[in-house]
Amino acid sequence: MDAAAVFDPWSPEFVADPYPAYARLRETGRAHWYGPTRQWLVPHHEDVSALLRDRRLGRTYTHRFTHEEFGRPAPDPLHEPFHTLNDHGLLDLEGADHARIRRLVSKAFTPRTVERLAPTVRELAAGLVGELVAAGGGDLQAAVAEPLPVAVIAAMLGVPEEDEERAMLRPWSAAICGMFELNPSEETARRAVRASVEFSGYLRELIARRRTDPGDDLISALIGVEGLTEQEMVSTCVLLLNAGHEATVNTTVGGVRTLLAHGEWPALALAPEKLSTAVDELLRHDTPLQMFERWVLDDIEIGGTVIPRGSEVALLLGSANRDPARFGPTADALDLTRADNPHVTFGAGIHYCLGAPLARLELDAVFRELLRRAPTLRLAAEPVRTPGYVIRGFDSLLVQL
Repeated sequence: MDAAAVFDPWSPEFVADPYPAYARLRETGRAHWYGPTRQWLVPHHEDVSALLRDRRLGRTYTHRFTHEEFGRPAPDPLHEPFHTLNDHGLLDLEGADHARIRRLVSKAFTPRTVERLAPTVRELAAGLVGELVAAGGGDLQAAVAEPLPVAVIAAMLGVPEEDEERAMLRPWSAAICGMFELNPSEETARRAVRASVEFSGYLRELIARRRTDPGDDLISALIGVEGLTEQEMVSTCVLLLNAGHEATVNTTVGGVRTLLAHGEWPALALAPEKLSTAVDELLRHDTPLQMFERWVLDDIEIGGTVIPRGSEVALLLGSANRDPARFGPTADALDLTRADNPHVTFGAGIHYCLGAPLARLELDAVFRELLRRAPTLRLAAEPVRTPGYVIRGFDSLLVQL
């Protein structure tokens, strides 16, 4: 089947509801060549789960090959600040460098670190939801979903409240994340480069401050970890913000909209003990990151199709999370009591999301507070989706009580 006949990530109709197209892809094969992005689309849960763990694939190839050896052009030198920032982060490292940095960062980003943040997260969620309720509603995304994870990451990194750059954390992140969409434009690249330069400059200045005046924060802890370069510290902090808030924002907004659209909000408000299972189901049902791309470092075979070294595969997380072969005949349904839920929203293997416990903590806090304080919550208008396909979100979510 020609994948382009059903897969159209630049179409607003497809972005609004890609799931019928995913079903068609699953029905007609395990790997589909997609010409517009020169990628192999992989839609099945079993394959996606396996390939996330397969060391014959990588987020980068430069630990083994030059660009020329791999048959790929070198990045545009004008985009160098973005690539320097991105290429030194955990998400895009492989081999010995990834193992070294993940081991070192894990020393600072421990379960105890997340546990220590719990009172702060709950206090922030209570305050933001309280303001929304006092106003009788408003834009839940702007009022609650966006400020919560940004404030948590800022507190975690030790970004002082008086620093004017604190207000730039979300815009910087949004500009950088624009490069993760398919075939980003040159204007998108320019915005990402500018944000990379500004964000990196601010973090280097903050690191310098913490070297002379350390605090009880992640940057101070990273400074104390022997073996991390300053660039690796900067890239780690940026990744924590980008990955640590995009999924949380979009799962909060998308989750509220899904619960309201399915009529599940009142029932969940009466049974908050079901929230943990419900959050996992929301992460599965409408996945905030729809695609995860990897390079083929050694030839692989998927369902009889040989995919050669130098190719790129696009693992369709949103499709894998709706695969009836793994989730049964109710794969497309919202089931807040789904106990067997091995979704791949946080990835798998060595790139499993380091911040997953923090994301779960934030989602639990914000949903619990919303359900408690706003059991009669309802949509004031049908939300409009952002045009991006890879990062799945909305422009806003207008609600009323």
